[in-house]
Amino acid sequence: MMKLLATDDSRTLMLQRLVLGAVMFPHGAQKLLGWFGGYGWSGTMGFFTHGMGLPAALGGLIILIEFFGSLALLTGTLSRFAALGVAAVMVGAVVTTHLSNGFFMNWGGKAAGEGFEYHLLALALALPLVVRGGGAYSVDRTICEHRGALTPHAA
Repeated sequence: MMKLLATDDSRTLMLQRLVLGAVMFPHGAQKLLGWFGGYGWSGTMGFFTHGMGLPAALGGLIILIEFFGSLALLTGTLSRFAALGVAAVMVGAVVTTHLSNGFFMNWGGKAAGEGFEYHLLALALALPLVVRGGGAYSVDRTICEHRGALTPHAA
């Protein structure tokens, strides 16, 4: 278990973790709680299951990953798992919805839907966290410090 929590004191990883958590939190809060103009659990589940045809278990998992995964990233708790969950959600969103809309987001409202550029950026933040952990000032690192299972310093 310590190997899954092990991380160095990289501030770069910390920044990636915090940015990814901060960007994902409002999306998760929309889906779970209805904050920020979202539809909450019931509305989102209805869209996932009836609108997209996803299994209810998968829809629920997406909501939980986006909300609780973002909180885990912000605190650096189980950073690798949280980042892997977010990466999986991003890949799934690209494959099921955004790939057919092209690369660019629909800033002007003239395209049929949103492209996948946002998802690539989220993946670029998530993948180093999956590989190297949450970095400095993470709960993961604190646990490893107390257990003597730290990895060497890296920028």
